[in-house]
Amino acid sequence: MRMETKALDKSFGSQKAISNAALSIEPGTIHGLLGSNGAGKTTFMKLLAGVYKPDAGDVLYDGQEIFENPDIKDDVLFIHDVPYFFSGVSLNDMAAFYKGMYSNWSDKRFAQLTAHFKLDSKKALSQLSKGMKRQASFVLAFSACPKVMLLDEPFDGLDPIVRHQVKNIMVQDIANHGMTVIASSHNLREMEDLCDSVSIMHKGELLFHRDLIEIKGTHCKIQIAFNTLPDQAFYEHLGVVHHEAKGRIVTCIVKGDLENIEKKVTQYNPLMYDILPLTLEELFTYEMGEKGYEISNIIVE
Repeated sequence: MRMETKALDKSFGSQKAISNAALSIEPGTIHGLLGSNGAGKTTFMKLLAGVYKPDAGDVLYDGQEIFENPDIKDDVLFIHDVPYFFSGVSLNDMAAFYKGMYSNWSDKRFAQLTAHFKLDSKKALSQLSKGMKRQASFVLAFSACPKVMLLDEPFDGLDPIVRHQVKNIMVQDIANHGMTVIASSHNLREMEDLCDSVSIMHKGELLFHRDLIEIKGTHCKIQIAFNTLPDQAFYEHLGVVHHEAKGRIVTCIVKGDLENIEKKVTQYNPLMYDILPLTLEELFTYEMGEKGYEISNIIVE
C-alpha cells in the first residue's frame, strides 16, 4: 500500500506543528522518520494514522484519504510510543477488540506469537512491565496483519533479544506480504540498519527524504593527513559540506562522485587518506547543523 502526503499542515491554536509536509513511501519498504525533540514526528505519525485531521493537505493510501475512512484504516495500524490498553483488560480482551476492528485478524498468529513471547494472555496488562506491554502491542499489531504499520519509537523498552525477534517478524511480513513500515525514532544506528529510506523533520518541516543507498552513493567521509593544514580553497575545491581538524588530521564529509573526489584530494599531496563509511548519525548532525540545530557543549559549575 503506497502512502503519500501532499502539502500537509497541522496547527494547535497558534502553534504550527506540521508545515507543508510532502512525503511518498513505496509499498513493501521501511521508512525512518528522524528528527530533534519537538520536531513534530508524533503529530505527523498521528496524521498518517488518521487520528488527527489535517488543517490542509492530504494523507493518501493508494490514492484514498485515511481520515474518517474505515476501509483504509482497516489496513493501517499505529503503535504509539506509550502502549495504551483499556483499563483492567487482559491481552485476550484486547485481542477480541482488535479482532472486531481489523478484518485481517489472525487467531492462529495471535496464539503463536503469545506463546513465542511467553505472555500470559489472561493476566491484566496493567500488571506487566514496560517491556512486556511493548511486546503485547507488537503481538496485537502483527496478529492484525495490517498493510501499513506506523511505529512511534517502536523498540523503546525492549531488550536486545526481543528487538531482534520483533524485527525478524517485521521483515518477514514485508517480504511475504508487502507490508509497509514507517517508524519514527531517536536511535539513528538502529534506523540505519533497518530502513530502506529516511526523512528528517525539524520544526514541523520535512527537510530531507532519501533512500539510504542513494545517500551512501552521493556522500562520503574522508580522513586526510597533511604536513600543513590546507586553506579554505581546499574545502571549496572538494565540495566539502562539513569538516573537522584535529592536529594535522582533517575529517571531511563530501558530496559528489567518489572517484572524482579522490583525484582532487591527491592534488594536494596528502601524507595519506582513507575513505570511511558515512553513518546516518553524521548525516543527521550535518543536516541539523545546516538548520542551526548544532551540537554544543556546556560546562556546568
